[in-house]
Amino acid sequence: MIKVGIIGGSGLDNQNILKQQEDIQLNTPYGKPSSDLLTGKINNTEVVILSRHGKDHSIMPTNVPFRANVYALKKLNCSHIIATTAVGSLKKEIKPGDFVFLDQFIDRTTKRHSTFFDKDKVIHFPCSEPFCQHIRSLLSETASELNFSHHKKGTVITIEGPRFSTKAESHLFRQWGADVINMSTVPEVNLAGEARICYASIAMSTDFDCWLETERPVTFDIIIDRMNKNAGNVKKLILQTLPKIKRLDCICKTKISEPII
Repeated sequence: MIKVGIIGGSGLDNQNILKQQEDIQLNTPYGKPSSDLLTGKINNTEVVILSRHGKDHSIMPTNVPFRANVYALKKLNCSHIIATTAVGSLKKEIKPGDFVFLDQFIDRTTKRHSTFFDKDKVIHFPCSEPFCQHIRSLLSETASELNFSHHKKGTVITIEGPRFSTKAESHLFRQWGADVINMSTVPEVNLAGEARICYASIAMSTDFDCWLETERPVTFDIIIDRMNKNAGNVKKLILQTLPKIKRLDCICKTKISEPII
């Protein structure tokens, strides 16, 4: 059965959109998730909505319980995850307001639990293609239908935070070939892979980090303002993509032989 976890919410908890709502509180072997899990149906698609940073955005990036979040979505039988994330652009062609459907990541985090398999046995997880190509193609197709400015692929560099980059770091990340930067995609994406859940990300460009001299360096206020302005488009994109998700026989389900549950 198709069941889609939505990390970020994006206003989809509105009673006019999400039918048969139920709040579920779960505990996991990795602690409690960031928020209660809101379940229900959008049209005929079963969904579970989770707020990554808590309902009141009180959890800083390092302290997000990524393992608990992904484990909880797996426990509720989510087959797919669509995650939303604000990103800074490291390329002129990726403008504030654009969507990027990520296909690669560079991990610059230092303090996070990045695997479920850290005891008893060693499991080496293949990560050459960390994002679900099927959902990415559906998101790109839908963005084209809605005439949203978007980029079919992109490499995100995830930093630890909560501070933003120095100019030296921002220029270095550009030299490495990163397209956008955030504080949340890793380890969420690889944990989803270990859980055999198809995972794709809607990255919303909100700023130019601090490398572009003609733009103000990023602040949290800039990010929130531009996210709020783009929230309606994110909602439309998710709502129009959900009915298209039909495949369960995805390569994402075969990358690892050990179940986490």
